[in-house]
Formats: sequence, structure tokens, C-alpha cells
Amino acid sequence: MVEITPPTERSCERCGRMDIWDEEQGKWTIQVEDGERLVGDRHCIHEWDINGHYSPITNTEA
Repeated sequence: MVEITPPTERSCERCGRMDIWDEEQGKWTIQVEDGERLVGDRHCIHEWDINGHYSPITNTEA
């Protein structure tokens, strides 16, 4: 059996913005650390670190 597992976090390789997936809201939200939102550069065209090295496919053979 094959299972698709989407990413739960991502970071921008250009400005360092950190996002986490909010399952309850069904969308990406900016990560908060020590009360500070890790927004990076709000004018950045984000280049997320999810690329060909990330594989959402999990083989769950029993």
C-alpha cells in the first residue's frame, strides 16, 4: 500500500520565512517562535525548500 504524506513545514531559501501546515484551518500559517512570527521578507517571492528531495510517498507494505 502506498500513502501520500504532504509536508507539514516549509522554509523559504531566500529570506528564511518559516511556515507550518495548520490542519484545523487547512492552510499554511507563519511559524511563531518565542512570540515572534518568522515572516522573513514580506516582499520576497518565496522559494520553498520542498523540492525534488522531498518525497510525499510512503510505502506502507505489511
